[in-house]
Amino acid sequence: MRVGALSLALTAGVFATGSAVAGGDPSGSGNSEPAGRGAKPTVVLVHGAFADASSWNGVVERLQHEGYPVVAPPNPLRSVLGDSAYVASILKSIDGPIVLAGHSYGGAVISQAAAGNKNVKALVYVSAFMPDVGESPAALSTKFEGSELAPALREVPYTDGKTSGTDLYIQNAKFHAVFAADLPKGQAREMAVEQRPVAAAGFAQNATAAAWKSIPSWAVVARNDKAIAPDLERFEAKRAKSRTVEVDSSHVAMISHPDLVTDQIRAAAHATSGRAKK
Repeated sequence: MRVGALSLALTAGVFATGSAVAGGDPSGSGNSEPAGRGAKPTVVLVHGAFADASSWNGVVERLQHEGYPVVAPPNPLRSVLGDSAYVASILKSIDGPIVLAGHSYGGAVISQAAAGNKNVKALVYVSAFMPDVGESPAALSTKFEGSELAPALREVPYTDGKTSGTDLYIQNAKFHAVFAADLPKGQAREMAVEQRPVAAAGFAQNATAAAWKSIPSWAVVARNDKAIAPDLERFEAKRAKSRTVEVDSSHVAMISHPDLVTDQIRAAAHATSGRAKK
């Protein structure tokens, strides 16, 4: 696929973070608290494209300080449906209630991955895609103006020995302005050279589930986002009836405003406590 249509789609697939612990209860906490009222849910944080789970570090630190079990799994960044299936398998390994958060492209992944899992009690979207059934990130990204992602992309052919395709990277020189303008330039330079690519074809996949239709949701809209149009974030949050806050932030609000993002996750956890699967 050519970057033309895809890059518009990319208007959304952005930052990411993640590494999961193998085995039952990947939170590593033992999850000893009983399921039910008063128990802290496990918070699962899913990153988007062009990064890894380290972008959630500030949020992880705050949640762990408050005693929340936290899991930040790797997002394969190959396709919406494939990545969602992978995250869904991790969710199934966690006992008790879950608050599931996604950033950027990770929002499309959690909307699909949470479908049918009764332990997922809340969804939190941080400057993210929130596709409905039959929509793709590519289609959503054409609805509103405001993204500068498409012209910042760089195509790199790849093969894994069995299949081949095109990976998309952000040009290093444009990474700071488009994705992380409110972070120090030195930090953005490091993030740019460490970015993980996303497979171009994956952005064209239509969602087959939209968990936000049946699971309560919270959203963070980044007013200064140059990767996903802020008006798209507002549209999606309104459509999903999400409890929404706005912040003067670049695309990576969880890095530049970790307190606010943690507050939204905490609000989701408090509002849905006591709904654990019996």
